[in-house]
Amino acid sequence: MSASEEARSTVLDRIRAALGVASFDRARRTAVTRRLERHPSGTIPSRATRSGGERVALLTDMLTKQGADVSRVATQKEAVGAIASYLGTCNLPPRLRMGADPVLAALPWREAWDIERSFGRAEPDDRAALSRATVAAAETGTVFLASGSDNPTTLNFLPEAHTIFIAASDIVGSYEEAWDRLRAIYGQGTLPRTVNLISGPSRTADIEQTIVRGAHGPSRLHVLIFG
Repeated sequence: MSASEEARSTVLDRIRAALGVASFDRARRTAVTRRLERHPSGTIPSRATRSGGERVALLTDMLTKQGADVSRVATQKEAVGAIASYLGTCNLPPRLRMGADPVLAALPWREAWDIERSFGRAEPDDRAALSRATVAAAETGTVFLASGSDNPTTLNFLPEAHTIFIAASDIVGSYEEAWDRLRAIYGQGTLPRTVNLISGPSRTADIEQTIVRGAHGPSRLHVLIFG
């Protein structure tokens, strides 16, 4: 047993002792296993039951209220144009860091020949990044980004401006639906190592209750809805 495993076992043993539970309580283990297999849903708010265009409108409204910039485009060409336009709006150079996501790679980048693209994990000098969200939950205006070489997690934190591409068809109502979508994509028990939930640009009010952007990640967030 490794040191970390031993430490974990010690903590769990203390919790069991405090609860008066045996280490190998078969009934409790069975109950936990069944719950994990069923993925029971909690109470779903009424706003999360909207469908179609109402979901897109709700996601847009929630994101905007939380400080994000939201654009909607109908074509791939418009998507590239919106990305280029956003860089200009932020007064940033036409350079992007992105991963190997095939959906983003398929965009007609030649239509924006002046955008210089770099690939892989974010570097300290990167000022703008592009990622694709796997799914989004309209109820809170939250996009879900799965870690991996297609969309490296560092893109969510290092650059000062972050554009997130999400297909309108990948916008669901509730968190429960979003997690179900992820399980369907990656398989039962094989979710990515990290799933980042993003609802707006990074900000904090820890110091004198003054809002400061960019404290723990990008100070500007652009969500690009396609379709």
